[in-house]
Amino acid sequence: MALNGDLGVRAFADTSRMEWAPSPSGSVWRKRMHLVGPPESGQVTSVVRYEPRSTFHAHDHPEGEEILVLEGVFSDEHGDWPAGTYLLNPEGFRHAPFSREGCTLLVKLRQFPGRERQHVVVDTHALPWQPAGTPGTWRKLLYRQEGFSDETSLERFDAGASASAVVHPQGAELFVLDGTLEDDEGIYPAGSWLRLPAGASHRPRSPTGCTVYVKRSGLAYLRAGSAVPA
Repeated sequence: MALNGDLGVRAFADTSRMEWAPSPSGSVWRKRMHLVGPPESGQVTSVVRYEPRSTFHAHDHPEGEEILVLEGVFSDEHGDWPAGTYLLNPEGFRHAPFSREGCTLLVKLRQFPGRERQHVVVDTHALPWQPAGTPGTWRKLLYRQEGFSDETSLERFDAGASASAVVHPQGAELFVLDGTLEDDEGIYPAGSWLRLPAGASHRPRSPTGCTVYVKRSGLAYLRAGSAVPA
């Protein structure tokens, strides 16, 4: 089974226009932007919503898990993680997640192979914005580890900021957290997910300002898949 499984083309989803779909837990919902493999054990990128007092059974994370808490407080037996928390749970990590008041997450599953990966917890609000090289653009590095190609950051465009052509030799994924991002191919409001194939380039800009989750060079850990005919 595959959703946006062709890694050689640009892929896009506006999650603000998607319906919530149920998960095996009756109080946890999701909007999938990418899936390759079985529905409950494949590689997946999704927005996930926990209703208040939601729980999910204890489970392992083969090939790791990445979470960015978008709203509310996400919890497990290891701690309480409020909005703005970035988590990378490596291979072998096990937890039983829940949310007392409810929360919304950006989640990537089975895309971080390697037991050498570190367990990462970052309060993104505590990180200072660093200049990103183009006037009016800023960056917070969330994850980079020697021996692995992927790199995750938050990037901010001031209103009216525009970058020159950006090339992604190993591809990139973007998720617009607030505001509106644009390039020559389209306009991407908050909740938009965009994946650029290896070798792609674009000229990102934002007339109004925006904040974007960006993962570079992660395509090396994705499996390609073809959609199953209806």
